[in-house]
Amino acid sequence: MAQGTRLDGKTALVTGASSGLGWRFAQVLAGAGARVALAARSTEKLEQLKQEIEQAGGRACVVRMDVTDVASVRAAVLAAESALEGIDILVNNSGVNKQQRALEVEEADYDYVTDTNCKGAFFVAQAAGRGMIARKCPGRIINIASVAGVRVLAQLSTYCMSKAAVIQMTKALAHEWGRYNINVNAICPGYIETGINRAYWETDEGKKLMNMLPRRRVGQPEDLDGLLLLLASEQSGFINGAVITADDGLAVG
Repeated sequence: MAQGTRLDGKTALVTGASSGLGWRFAQVLAGAGARVALAARSTEKLEQLKQEIEQAGGRACVVRMDVTDVASVRAAVLAAESALEGIDILVNNSGVNKQQRALEVEEADYDYVTDTNCKGAFFVAQAAGRGMIARKCPGRIINIASVAGVRVLAQLSTYCMSKAAVIQMTKALAHEWGRYNINVNAICPGYIETGINRAYWETDEGKKLMNMLPRRRVGQPEDLDGLLLLLASEQSGFINGAVITADDGLAVG
């Protein structure tokens, strides 16, 4: 965790918090002093994370949210605002992926990716932004895009499209909401090892891909800690509309 960055008195909502990067983001924000609302479709794992945060001296609440359902999004954001007395920070993290050739993509495949990554991300940001504007308090929205939004990754056409959309959404909202003291920025992670993909990096295919990366390694969730805390904190007061890659140089290769 980045030293010296504190979020005491702030509240945060993290979507997709039940696993992977979302789990880590919630832990990091709570560790920096923020009260954290944990959101996902399934709340069983969220309860475990809530317990871990509280055992470490933090405060958290659990809200069920299906980002593909706008009514669910709005209800969950209202619940989080009620439980934590407003939301100062949104980590817009929910995302899905499906690897396949473009000619193999069916309508259901397309909708699966874009409903979560595009539609979901927009309406979560809208709901959180609406509350921030109503409270007339400075806000931070951190959209989790991907290096796939700035360069093409093989057999990930719909995913690349969806993350490029998140990047443009970030810039549009930053331009529109800056007047309300809401900073909207995006993090574009490269290949990050999580529980979901850890086994892949042990396969021959995974090792071959890793050997093509700039430093022949993939990132760890903690490699994003400092950037997350910077964008969530008051130290990022003049950073708005930024799209920051955290990919160890992959995007420039």
